[in-house]
Amino acid sequence: MKKILKIASIQTALHWEDKLQNVTKFTNLFKQIEAGTDLVVLPEMFTTGFSMKPEKFAERMSGDTLMWLSVMANTYKFVICGSIILKEQNQFYNRFVWVQPDGMILHYDKKHLFTLAHEEAHYSAGEKQVTIEYEGWKIRPAICYDLRFPTWLRNHVNENIYDYDILIIPANWPERRNTAWKTLLQARAIENQAYVIGVNRIGDDGNQIYHSGDSMSCDALGEILYQTTHEEKINYMDYEYDKLYEIRNNLPFLKDEK
Repeated sequence: MKKILKIASIQTALHWEDKLQNVTKFTNLFKQIEAGTDLVVLPEMFTTGFSMKPEKFAERMSGDTLMWLSVMANTYKFVICGSIILKEQNQFYNRFVWVQPDGMILHYDKKHLFTLAHEEAHYSAGEKQVTIEYEGWKIRPAICYDLRFPTWLRNHVNENIYDYDILIIPANWPERRNTAWKTLLQARAIENQAYVIGVNRIGDDGNQIYHSGDSMSCDALGEILYQTTHEEKINYMDYEYDKLYEIRNNLPFLKDEK
């Protein structure tokens, strides 16, 4: 097991419904990632912004974006994850993709679709949770609105084995509800005794909705490890398994759940 994972999160503005400009932007940002980084997390729908035009922008898993991500992951030797618009069997999904340097690709489809933006009218909801095992860690992906649903993200423990160690949430979460975003990230960390990483975009989208970012990470006690507002920034954090184990061992709250 790798006792320390170095994870980078990229908070940035997105070019509205412009794949080429976003791919170019992230290609340049990947060049800036510090050596030794294990995982890079991008926002929700990082190639388009939170678009309700999947029929125009959706790709297959064999499409250009996944091919590009595979090349980037292999070139720089870190995992890349975030969500994009995918089509499968004539249905559209807001899909979290996980692309490893060795070519392995895993995915999770957003379960809770954002009805205020009529996301459910354009996309199909995912049906299952996904746990990714990497370097001895268990990682649970979720996407934006999923954050509001604690039972979906509930961690469980059985004979000292937890469902997951890190919860990763890429988002396009508007500034006008950023109090909820920040509070819920801490709450999910506390109640699940896991590291939480929330990666949000900044700037206006095509509907003139402003995003302040507020990308942040918390430890298993809900303590904020970093928080970045308004600015474009790559955040880095070393996640230490021994510290996580210590918290869970000294405060075994989840074992008391009935």
